[in-house]
Amino acid sequence: AFVLAGAETLVMSLWPITDYVARDTMVAYYAGLRAGRGRAEALRDAKLALLRQPNRRHPYFWAGFIQSGEWTSLKEPGT
Repeated sequence: AFVLAGAETLVMSLWPITDYVARDTMVAYYAGLRAGRGRAEALRDAKLALLRQPNRRHPYFWAGFIQSGEWTSLKEPGT
């Protein structure tokens, strides 16, 4: 439904994640996007940031986040 509505990319979790972990992941993800990284690269970097935290190394915290769709960097309108 999201793709049919025009979404280029979806970032989702395959299982329930705590709000704190989801927030940290999405903050890191959007920081990567703002820095010009591609969408796939930004998500990978966000996951690696979780892995660097001793209390977030278990795959439960980071492995459930996946991306579907366009993987390149965001483009400015008109480019």
